[in-house]
Amino acid sequence: MRLQVVAPDGVPEIRPGDDLAAALLGAIEALGPDALADGDVLVVTSKVVSKAEGRVETGDRDAWVEAETERVVARRGGTRIVRNRLGLTMAAAGVDASNVDAGTVVLLPLDPDDSARRLRAAVAERTGRNVGVVVTDTAGRTWREGQTDIAIGAAGVQVLESFAGRVDAHGNELAVTAPAVADEIASAVELAQGKLGARPCAVVRGRADLVLPPGEDGPGARTLIRADGADLFGYGAREAVIQAVAQHPDARTPFGSTVTAPDLVEALRRAGITARTAAPDDVRAEPGRRAAADIVAFAHGWASSTDPADGAVADTDLRFRPLTP
Repeated sequence: MRLQVVAPDGVPEIRPGDDLAAALLGAIEALGPDALADGDVLVVTSKVVSKAEGRVETGDRDAWVEAETERVVARRGGTRIVRNRLGLTMAAAGVDASNVDAGTVVLLPLDPDDSARRLRAAVAERTGRNVGVVVTDTAGRTWREGQTDIAIGAAGVQVLESFAGRVDAHGNELAVTAPAVADEIASAVELAQGKLGARPCAVVRGRADLVLPPGEDGPGARTLIRADGADLFGYGAREAVIQAVAQHPDARTPFGSTVTAPDLVEALRRAGITARTAAPDDVRAEPGRRAAADIVAFAHGWASSTDPADGAVADTDLRFRPLTP
C-alpha cells in the first residue's frame, strides 16, 4: 500500500464569488499533466469553500457563534463546545476569525456535502477526471489534547468502511470496527498542507478503492454524525448535572433513548436508591429520596407520576413512568 499526498502552492486568495474549481485546478495542474488522475481524492478546506460561497460575515464573533449554535454541549469560561446547525459538535460552532480581515468571520458552508458535490462535478466537467472530494475543518477530540482535521463534506468517496463480519489473522470476527476513512484522509492531508502553509487543497492518491463511479456521489460526510442523543457524551459533566436537575424537556434527546425498567432500577441502585420493577413501564422506588430519584430517572428517560389515579401518593413508593413510549 502506497499513499501519496500532494498539497500544491499557488492557490490565490479566495474571495466571495470566485470560481473555486478553477483556482484549485490551476495550482494542481501547475504540478504537471499527471497531477490529477481518476481515483484521486481532492481535499479542500472548508474555509476556502466558505469564502467562495460568500459565507464571510461582519460583526461580533460571539453573536455569530450564537446564531450558528443549536445547543451548548459544554462551557468552560469563554470556551463553548456546541452542536451547530450542521449537527457537528465543535468549539465556537465552527465560526472562524483567523486569516480574514479584522472585524469579519468565516462561517461553515451552508451544506458542505452539496459543496463537495458541486466541486466534484466542476472538476469532472473541466478535466474529465473522476475524483472524490472531501471538505475538511479542524476539530478537537474528547479526552485528547490538540486538534486534527475531519471531513465535514464529501462527494464521490466512501466515508466509512465497515469491517463487521470480516475475520482477522487470528480467526476473530470483527464486530464493530468501522474506520472513518474520510476523517483519516482529512487528517493525512493536514500534515501535507501545514497550518500556516497557505495550501488549502491537496490531492490524495492510492485509495482509488474508496472513490465511487461517475454519477454516484454517495451519502456524504453527514452520515458520520451521530444522531443527537445517540452519543454517550451528549453533554459535558457539569452541563449534564444542570440539565438533570432542571429537568428541561430539551434534555430528553441528548440524554439518550429511554432505558428499560431493569436498567433504571440498576441506575437508581448505583445512586443508593432502592427500587424495583413493577411492570415494563412501571418502576417503584423508596419515597425518602424523591429529589435524587427524580433526577436519576429523568436522566434515563423516566419521570415520577403524581397522579393519584396512577397509584402515586406521598407516603408510598414513588412510581416512575417512561417519558416516551
